[in-house]
Amino acid sequence: MPNLNLILASTSPFRKSILEKLGVSFTVAQPDFDESPFNKEKPEQLVKRLALGKAKSCFSSSPAVIIGSDQVCVIDGEIVGKPHTKEKAIEQLSKASGKQIHFYTGVAVYNTQTGSEQVELDTFTVHFRNLTHRQIESYINKEQPLNCAGSFKSEGLGIALFNKLEGKDPNTLIGLPLITLIDMLAKEGIEVL
Repeated sequence: MPNLNLILASTSPFRKSILEKLGVSFTVAQPDFDESPFNKEKPEQLVKRLALGKAKSCFSSSPAVIIGSDQVCVIDGEIVGKPHTKEKAIEQLSKASGKQIHFYTGVAVYNTQTGSEQVELDTFTVHFRNLTHRQIESYINKEQPLNCAGSFKSEGLGIALFNKLEGKDPNTLIGLPLITLIDMLAKEGIEVL
């Protein structure tokens, strides 16, 4: 590994846990970036812009490679964020019931030494079962997914909500596409194996 610090521009415990799977040494920094969408901005554009913005907002004066990531959930063409309340979570899962829900995850790698910027998009589709109101309430009460886009944790009991998952990397659904990230880091001279 070159003499570069690796920084994860995220305070998400989920993203931190995913990056730890690679066994590389890194620090965590809190991004300071306005995450408001632009008018008529497509979800794919939004997550790529936010991922790079988060990475660059954690600029380090010492040589570093900074990883930024952002994710949105889209139900019926509408971007859905974190519910924050039980009522909003019930609403989101009710809308998702019986449908295909799309997740768009942007990942960016910014090298402060070279100025190199890489930005990639990973998509993931979740096929929801037809859910009853009782099942939705039971799930929310058991797992409390109020800080998760789409109101579920696929790595936990949330798996019971689905018929099928489609995507190249299950980590994408949790918020950090490792398969894509490994290739991006290799371009910066950081090998995980």
